[in-house]
Amino acid sequence: MRNILALLCVFLMAADQSTILLTKGESIKNTIHNIVNIAQITLVHIKKLKLPATPTEVPTPSIDGLSSISHDLGVLDNELQHPFLIQIQADVSSLEGRVRSFALSMECPLKPKPAVQTDESVFPDSRLYMTVAKVQHYLEKLILNKGKLKLC
Repeated sequence: MRNILALLCVFLMAADQSTILLTKGESIKNTIHNIVNIAQITLVHIKKLKLPATPTEVPTPSIDGLSSISHDLGVLDNELQHPFLIQIQADVSSLEGRVRSFALSMECPLKPKPAVQTDESVFPDSRLYMTVAKVQHYLEKLILNKGKLKLC
């Protein structure tokens, strides 16, 4: 019986040393790293499309904090509803979900997800290129301003 208790104690001590609980700061750092990583992967997927360069600067929303980033990604996700853009839309949707979850864990106020709007554009191909360019520019800005992911 003593041998079993001794083995149990050794096992519990070894298990205690091998499990690492992340501090809140480390968890935030890991989450931000994961968000940036998804954004970078999405940019790679956009570059693989080999779309023509947009001749004009595409206006993108400013990056203020988790609440606005979550909302902006939701809007972009809705704009990407096109069979040609399934992978990009899935990436942006995943990114929006990760940002929304992170914002909720940080107790940031969130707007409801934007409703999908149908766009009967006269120039659907042009709209498609502009949407992809807008997503690309927004994600590039997000990566450059990743410090804003710590703000609500």
